[in-house]
Amino acid sequence: CIYEWLSSMPAEMVRAAFQAQRAFLLLVSQYQEPQESEMAVLLKPISDKIQEIQTFRERNRGSKMFNHLSAVSESIPALGWITVSPKPGPYVKEMNDAATFYTNRVLKDYKNSDLRHVDWVKSYLNIWTELQAYIKEHHTTGLTWSKTGPTASTASVLSTLTSGQCFPPPSPPPLPPGPPPVFDTESGKDEATTSRSALFAQLNQGEAITKGLRHVSDDQKTHKNPNLRAQGPPVRSPTKSHTPSPTSPKNSPQQIHSPLLELEGKKWRVEYQEDKNDLVITDTELKQVAYIFKCNKSTLQMKGKINSITIDNCRKFGLLFDNVVGIVEVINSRDIQIQVMGKVPTISINKTEGCHIYLSEDSLDCEIVSAKSSEMNILIPLNGDYKEFPVPEQFKTAWDGSKLVTEPAEIVG
Repeated sequence: CIYEWLSSMPAEMVRAAFQAQRAFLLLVSQYQEPQESEMAVLLKPISDKIQEIQTFRERNRGSKMFNHLSAVSESIPALGWITVSPKPGPYVKEMNDAATFYTNRVLKDYKNSDLRHVDWVKSYLNIWTELQAYIKEHHTTGLTWSKTGPTASTASVLSTLTSGQCFPPPSPPPLPPGPPPVFDTESGKDEATTSRSALFAQLNQGEAITKGLRHVSDDQKTHKNPNLRAQGPPVRSPTKSHTPSPTSPKNSPQQIHSPLLELEGKKWRVEYQEDKNDLVITDTELKQVAYIFKCNKSTLQMKGKINSITIDNCRKFGLLFDNVVGIVEVINSRDIQIQVMGKVPTISINKTEGCHIYLSEDSLDCEIVSAKSSEMNILIPLNGDYKEFPVPEQFKTAWDGSKLVTEPAEIVG
């Protein structure tokens, strides 16, 4: 059943990632900070687990649980807080916010039909909240290594890191109230259900997972700008060049995907298109949606009326469409141009740099919703031409005596 599939494979991967981090933190509590050339290798077990989770999501884009998988995939890089200074806690929150974008979709889809999904969202997001609390208490401004132990090295500790049993576990802390609920079938509680309950109970410990670590002084830190998404990249310093160190392991070669343009059920999938400016979809229907993923330097024209369109992780991509009855979403993209020929009620822009939207006469009542984005411009047809209006990126908030009032901030040159 789909519930069992969701709560087994991805959850086991998440559990393994947390176990790898726990092993690393136990190491940190008893060893002194290693040389930078050693650090990337020590981080590799965690990096591998993160990559495994993200790859699983990419391979299951057709899943009915894709929003659940995306929430996990977008937030799991929060485990990279161990390479962030001076504010690892806010970094975890940023990753949690990225998950919220997808968990909100889960809530929208299931809040009136299946409350198990709602409980799952609350429990999963709580993991990152508790991790932030742990970081605030023990590693407020960055990872703190032991000052008295031997210097960590790959030769002495890599094997124990991989096994996840580098040191005897600390005394068990009090468990937080109740483990998160798991998805279960109506056939009753079986062996898999019991296993999943135990799994989530462990994950839900949050800060308690590493509660037994000693709190040491914060004089030796790792560097900012984590990149655990890749296969063991060098740790970067905020004051140094972003050129990888020659002693660091090389990144794995980038995987090459075949371009895709096909109708899968009611979803148009347009993926991995490169330098294609003649992409056209004509046979659209009202119940269909379009998902455009990792298309670069390409242009797509969609004719007819469609339910919704999503542009995800695209670069220098152009979209021209007739009518959308729901929403057009732009996520994690850069240099996007959209032209509306007919009508669309809402366009959402999230975590995107550079987005130009050309509205038609019929779509001037369209609502633009933006978050964590920059360089957004709306072009309005006036007297046979287009006039450009920038979307505010900076805001000011003030207390008016009864509530907070937020409005765009005007920058005086």
